[in-house]
Amino acid sequence: MVLAPALDPWAGPPSASDEEVAALQGDLVGLLAGVAAIDPREVGSIDPTQESVAILRELPEIARRIHLDVRAALEGDPAAVSLAEVVACYPGPRALVAHRAARVLHDRGHRVLARMLAESAHRETGIDIHPGATIGESCFIDHGTGVVIGETAVVGARCRIYQGVTLGARSIERGPQGVLGRGTKRHPTLEEDVVVYAGATILGGDVVVGRGCVVAGGTFVTRSVPAGHLVAGPRAQVRLIATSGAP
Repeated sequence: MVLAPALDPWAGPPSASDEEVAALQGDLVGLLAGVAAIDPREVGSIDPTQESVAILRELPEIARRIHLDVRAALEGDPAAVSLAEVVACYPGPRALVAHRAARVLHDRGHRVLARMLAESAHRETGIDIHPGATIGESCFIDHGTGVVIGETAVVGARCRIYQGVTLGARSIERGPQGVLGRGTKRHPTLEEDVVVYAGATILGGDVVVGRGCVVAGGTFVTRSVPAGHLVAGPRAQVRLIATSGAP
């Protein structure tokens, strides 16, 4: 995606040359114009050149958030030995790089471009984050394969999410004419410092998982949880069955 070079999390906020900025702006103008040709409603009456400048002004804040995410991964995984390893090898931070930029595009009304960026990261990392999702600072998605974070989900600062977690909608309401209930809060909220282990499913826009909670792996949650609690399902029964070849 065109924003990727400016958001390289190796060495602090972007410090591109005038030529690189001009090239980046030219790419953005071309993308905005291209999308407008397909669907004029996506861009409306804005001037692509002025809009590209406005988007570029967001890059330092995006980069700041990305660096916090990378640092959270390094500090949250004992297997990580360096920032270089996190940046080069970890899918969670890579997905968040894309999301931080996609959210800016989404908020400015460029929903097609935002989805293109999000889906590119989805294909690369196996992590599906809707551009409309709100994700706080210093979050860490560990391993990440199969994570789904819906459009109206809210993830607080310093949360950790493991592979196979779904932050989804419990049901989709329709109006009298069968129209989807767009614009409603359909996905859950995780307050700050929540940990959600592998395979957990949390559904519903009215569900709030309180600060500091831990959601055990494989748990199915459809109601709110007060702060500072462990959420776990029934303990699995272990059965030992001897095989025919056992001594």
